Amino acid sequence: MYTFVLVVHVLLAFSMIVLILVQHGKGADAGASFGGGGAGTVFGAAGSGNFLTRLTGILTAIFFVTSITLAVFAKKQTVDAYRLVPENQAPVTAPANTQSGNSTNTSK
Repeated sequence: MYTFVLVVHVLLAFSMIVLILVQHGKGADAGASFGGGGAGTVFGAAGSGNFLTRLTGILTAIFFVTSITLAVFAKKQTVDAYRLVPENQAPVTAPANTQSGNSTNTSK
């Protein structure tokens, strides 16, 4: 499930990038991106701007949902990883130096 949501998330990101780059600013003619006059476009005189704007909004909403879903999955994986660590585990220390000839006692 995590992999599926991640793939959808990446595809949405690329789709949003393409859609945003295709759109013109508010001052530009919306039909210019489809080859010229506004009346001859696929979406009509003003339909292309509204269509692209709505599609971008929908993709953005789905992108946010997948972002939140991925965050929930990441939190669950982190919590599950901490459950594997025993609570009363002794701390790991370096082994003691047990050489027979070396004495570190300097008191006289």
